[in-house]
Amino acid sequence: MEIFIQQGESKNDCMLKIASKYNRQFQILSQKEIRVGGFLGLFSKPGIEVEYFFPQHRVSANTGIHPNSAGVHSNAAAMYGLNRHTAQDLEAEKKKVLAAASGARQQQNEAASGGRESASAILEMLNEIKNKVENTSRKDDHPSFVRAEELLRSNDFSHSYINKMLDRLKKELSLEQLENLDTVANKLIEWIGESISIYKEDDVMRKPRIMVLIGPTGVGKTTTLSKLAAIYGIGTDEIPAIDVKMITIDQFRIGAEEQLKKMGFIMQIPVSSVSNKQNLRKEIALLSEGTDLFLIDTIGKSPKDSSKIGEMKEILDGCGKSAEYHLVISAATKTSDIMNIMQQFEPFNYKSVILSKMDETEHVGNLISALAEKGKCVSYITEGQKVPEDIRRASVVRFLINLDGFKINREKIENRFPSGEADQFKWR
Repeated sequence: MEIFIQQGESKNDCMLKIASKYNRQFQILSQKEIRVGGFLGLFSKPGIEVEYFFPQHRVSANTGIHPNSAGVHSNAAAMYGLNRHTAQDLEAEKKKVLAAASGARQQQNEAASGGRESASAILEMLNEIKNKVENTSRKDDHPSFVRAEELLRSNDFSHSYINKMLDRLKKELSLEQLENLDTVANKLIEWIGESISIYKEDDVMRKPRIMVLIGPTGVGKTTTLSKLAAIYGIGTDEIPAIDVKMITIDQFRIGAEEQLKKMGFIMQIPVSSVSNKQNLRKEIALLSEGTDLFLIDTIGKSPKDSSKIGEMKEILDGCGKSAEYHLVISAATKTSDIMNIMQQFEPFNYKSVILSKMDETEHVGNLISALAEKGKCVSYITEGQKVPEDIRRASVVRFLINLDGFKINREKIENRFPSGEADQFKWR
């Protein structure tokens, strides 16, 4: 048995269409609601779809259905055993369909017009998408990206940092902007500056303030501590002198304690030494009255020696919960080692990074990359061994002017990234 399908506005409409097409008896198997008509999926209307088949026996001549005969509906009614009322329903359905024909044609014309408008809108959208795809493809091959990557790589930025900058160029710059290398370079400078976070001290400091310098061996923690002691203990044109005391827990490195005490004697700043948590807590408690700032020097530890770092943290717990930790890293350290050092000293929850020995490196991209990727801010920069001259507060401008291959407009970047306070201390 072969099954056929017919669609229409109603079941009766479907039956009328089948009867008009064939000179054979048929029988409805099933029906379901569907959407019919419309254009590109729009303006469709509810309808009916029926499945039907033709019985195997032939229709006799006197009951045969002829599509153009006047008795088509009554004969169809007799054929399917339909009563007179059903035949009248079919006739009424035909009139209903014919009456709606003119309105349907008008709706179809309107639908076609609306369809043309919809098609036009769709084509416009497709063209827009096509243009975006073509522009993206053209951007991927644009020579400005090659130049941008060369600039960033020559400044020793990390691979992941470079990729983020290139992705931002693709997303935010038009093809017209990419044609201008100066525009590309200026955007890179601006975005690099945005990625640098500068440490800001709290407006109101709890007294006594306790600053602890931590970091690997040989990065210049003791020298940096002496410079900070000079800044705050002696004072500058901008910073009035306060009461400072230095404490060292580094009793193992030869000459470390003597070096700090010598510097303290020159600056007339007291220096004491402790070996365990209990003694550190007692020393701070004993000296707290009248002291504004404690500067704590620590043992240099290899970032690979996690057990020793743990032991040092145990001693430094004697500083109390209010102590603030600052990680000292040599600017000459390669990017991968910087990332490792920052990770290993995370248990101290350090507030900032102090970059020492900036005079010993030619590029700052590795430093900017590591700080940005770890989400850390930088507080001070040291450039040499002189105490107290060779220390500066960190600033975005200080990093940007050290970039190679870029045309730096000093006035422009200072306006874009105001430091809020001088990046170089002025001594009395």
